Amino acid sequence: MQDRTDPAAGACVARVVALHVHPVKSLGGIAVSAGLLGPCGLEDDRRWMVTDPDGAFLTQRQQARMALVTVARGTDGLVLAMEGHGAHAVARPPVDGTRRIVRVWKDSVPAVDAGDAAAAWLGAALGRPCRLVYLHDTGARPADPAFAPPGATVGFADGFAVLLASRASLDALNRDLPSPVPMDRFRPNLVLEGAAPWAEDGWRLLAVGEALLRVVKPCSRCIMTTIDQRTAESPDPREPLATLARTRRARGGVMFGQNAVVVRPGRIAVGDGVRVLEEGPSNLLPA
Repeated sequence: MQDRTDPAAGACVARVVALHVHPVKSLGGIAVSAGLLGPCGLEDDRRWMVTDPDGAFLTQRQQARMALVTVARGTDGLVLAMEGHGAHAVARPPVDGTRRIVRVWKDSVPAVDAGDAAAAWLGAALGRPCRLVYLHDTGARPADPAFAPPGATVGFADGFAVLLASRASLDALNRDLPSPVPMDRFRPNLVLEGAAPWAEDGWRLLAVGEALLRVVKPCSRCIMTTIDQRTAESPDPREPLATLARTRRARGGVMFGQNAVVVRPGRIAVGDGVRVLEEGPSNLLPA
């Protein structure tokens, strides 16, 4: 009997055509050619977060201007930039720095404050008081146990360590939309090409590069998908959500992309094949 956990097993159904890291939750992303996929997701992904002064997380849902802040990796931290505000280097705060308990949805997580200078720059760029924090302890926040296996963790992403999306599925969605939307509206980590539209609904265990991923649930989408990531405006505040509501409504919301947790860490790269080691019925449960 074939060992279904052998990464050589299973057909290569797609390839990785893009990898994206979003170091600061809801700020600009970075395209990378390769990266280490650890228990908490791609290296540096959503390890930083902007909060209000009381520690509640901020995203483009409340502050669309966050899309306009670009992020680059620095020598030991980040470089933030925004038109009209220049660039600002932020050092990764030390493990023994000023601790704060911050809130991500229903989770309270210990993080380290990045300092007053970073808070002042971001506050001026976003037009509201805020703080910037960093997550050192990647085991501090468990992924949702209703879907993820025991021990799965997540950083400051909404719910799970990895978000994957298919170009074919985006193409299928765009055929139904009044005006097409780009993939960056959905802010995935892995963009895949080669599979049939919505084939990812039936994937359960994937081998990608050196890593193994467990697909746990489809990703419910919110108002952020209506925001143009280059202008921070919503050309059509109804779309793509209205079309997803007609075509991809399921239990828990309207869905695009798949959430996954890391079963085995490893290096992945653009060009890697994606092998399906386990399949199942569609995880798009009726609403």
